[in-house]
Amino acid sequence: MFFWFGLMAGIMLAIPFAAVAARRATRRVRRLEQLARTSERLAELGTLTGGLAHEIKNPLSTVGLNAQLIQEDLEELAAREDQTEETREHLRRIERRFETLGRETERLRNTLEDFLRYAGRVRLDCAPTDLNALLDELADFFEPQAAASQIKLRSQLAASPAIAPADADVLKQAVLNLMINAVQAMTRARIELEPGAHGGCDELLLRTHRRRDGSRAVVEIHVTDTGPGLAPEVAEKIFQPYFSTKADGSGLGLSTARRIVEEHGGSIAVHSEEGRGCDFVVSLPEGRENEE
Repeated sequence: MFFWFGLMAGIMLAIPFAAVAARRATRRVRRLEQLARTSERLAELGTLTGGLAHEIKNPLSTVGLNAQLIQEDLEELAAREDQTEETREHLRRIERRFETLGRETERLRNTLEDFLRYAGRVRLDCAPTDLNALLDELADFFEPQAAASQIKLRSQLAASPAIAPADADVLKQAVLNLMINAVQAMTRARIELEPGAHGGCDELLLRTHRRRDGSRAVVEIHVTDTGPGLAPEVAEKIFQPYFSTKADGSGLGLSTARRIVEEHGGSIAVHSEEGRGCDFVVSLPEGRENEE
């Protein structure tokens, strides 16, 4: 008798808890279904926008080419001796307008290229990669561009190989975006600010560093510049898509770098103070244990 009474009491007490658990499970299933539908819509939207960008890019190239051809024809007309000065001046005005059309067409084409790189699927073919060697190759490739911008490029690499699983070609693009951004910031500051306002001679430093993050070994790539630095409110937004401090920037270079790094299982951050340059830090999981 007591056994049955206890059993019934246990069942009666368990019913409310079971009902609560069932409601929670139902809500969780609904949330997961909603997330799945949202992911599907986002994937569909990404496909549509990527296709739209391609559709715009093709006729845009035709517009740019024809603008260039018309500009060449105008130059030939303006050079003819049978033209009056008034006609030549009129042709020069038209020529300048086509120059503007060509520049804006090229800018839009570059923006579309940046968007397609950002929106496109990142396919990685990862293998153990020595980040020291990767930065050496990038430094050799980028040194002429840095020198042309009057910037000294230096490397400070870890004493032993800094190994991380990476797709070398894709990761190079992310680091190259950081280097280009640094050079542009220093060049722009040199033009806009008083001489010496941001510390004199400009330098770009590439550095690798290994550290422990709890139980995980991490390899860091530092891209450090001596440019004007970032205000805190700008540093918070610097990796957001379409955010740019440049009037002609697409705002996708740094967000593309972040996406590539995160696809590698890593993270990216910036440390900066106004007037003291920027240090962009790419952190990647180390591929094997090394001892310094």
